[in-house]
Amino acid sequence: MAIWTPSLTGRRGPKYRQILDALTEEIEAGTLVPGMRLPPHRDLAYALGVSANTTSRAYAEGVARALLRGEVGRGTYVRELPGPAPHEGPMDLCRPPAEGPIDLSRNLPAPGDGAMYLAQTLAELSRGADLRGLLDYQTEAGQPGQVVALVRWLEGLGVPSLRDEVVITIGAQHGILATLMAVTQPGDLLATEALTYAPLRAMARRLGLRTRAVAMDGKGLSPQALDALCREASVRALYLTPTFQTPTGVTLEADRRAELVAIARRHDLLVIEDDVFGSLAPVRPPALATLAPERTIYLTSLSKCLGPGLRVGMAKAPKALAECIRGSVTLSCWMPPPLMAEVAACWIREGSATRMAEARQVGTARRRTLAREVLGGLDAGVGDYAPHVWLVAPEGWTADSLRAEAARRGVWITEGAAFATDPATCPEAVRICLGHEADEGRLRRGLACLRDILSGPRGGSSLIL
Repeated sequence: MAIWTPSLTGRRGPKYRQILDALTEEIEAGTLVPGMRLPPHRDLAYALGVSANTTSRAYAEGVARALLRGEVGRGTYVRELPGPAPHEGPMDLCRPPAEGPIDLSRNLPAPGDGAMYLAQTLAELSRGADLRGLLDYQTEAGQPGQVVALVRWLEGLGVPSLRDEVVITIGAQHGILATLMAVTQPGDLLATEALTYAPLRAMARRLGLRTRAVAMDGKGLSPQALDALCREASVRALYLTPTFQTPTGVTLEADRRAELVAIARRHDLLVIEDDVFGSLAPVRPPALATLAPERTIYLTSLSKCLGPGLRVGMAKAPKALAECIRGSVTLSCWMPPPLMAEVAACWIREGSATRMAEARQVGTARRRTLAREVLGGLDAGVGDYAPHVWLVAPEGWTADSLRAEAARRGVWITEGAAFATDPATCPEAVRICLGHEADEGRLRRGLACLRDILSGPRGGSSLIL
């Protein structure tokens, strides 16, 4: 009888991860059903032409991710997915799990008071004016009251804007895609930080863009490296996250921002400023959009401070570019959901958004203090409000082996290669996210597990906390 043998054709990365990816896909597709027994790891290794250590590692990772269960003497089985408890409704399924692996890999905020504010706002909307307009198609410019509210929000972030400069998007990620669609052509060269937001590279490939990494140092993107690249090649745009950079958490200082703006003007370079974490910083240097408003497209969203499920973002750009971005939004989704934009506008108008953002700052600072207590390490200028930690793998570890060992112990983190524009130059480091786990007790346990790993015989580590 033929054993289950996944197809690894076209897959990338280490072999064990290719096997794990295939396993995950087939479980999600229903090809591998709960309770199904998988072949012994040695038999699978022989069928695939890989080592037994490779298949054992894939199975171990599957167990750590709650996809599989191993029974001593019986084998490895596809795990039964737990169903909801009888008292749970559909919305309960959206909550982060209170059991199972501790997820420090997703850069999402912990639940705050958003649910309370949402209940109040929806009730007020239901008692208010005619809601039919929220179920109808909108103009490209969006509802004026919603745009005015977002302009007010941008002013609070230190980015003064005019109404015709602001475009509503479905979060910052959609804003990035709409911007690239609007201002680039296939074959254009996009410069990025050497370590950058992971989906950006996938977007660039889909749009036929070339990407080049700009070197970074301990203070962020290097102006000298950017200038050298612009002298060497024709660069269309620079994408960067100057505040709480992904994944390092570094915030560019004011003098370096001024240097980058001078280089952008010298080489007629568009700047795409992703400020998705800006609302978490009580004090920060001026946004690039205020230093070079004529060439900067400023992107942010309400995900990190109000709630990622709200899916309301905004792009602020010079008027002509804003019109192009509106066209890209129309092409990609026709319009952001009016109801979500109205909820966000209500929260901004009544001050709830500001209160929620301030609470998020306090919560993030508390979690960073917890990370320092558990992990130790030095403060390297990241500040007290960055929602993630960048950890350089200790001697004797690679980023991938550190991630795999953490996963084996039930803690998920992300290796640096996921963020590298050029994987060949990627440092051996991992990102640890502090916000997604709702229960700070689980966060503490996850951090303690990482501390135990780092305290092992393989050596010390370097933390940016």
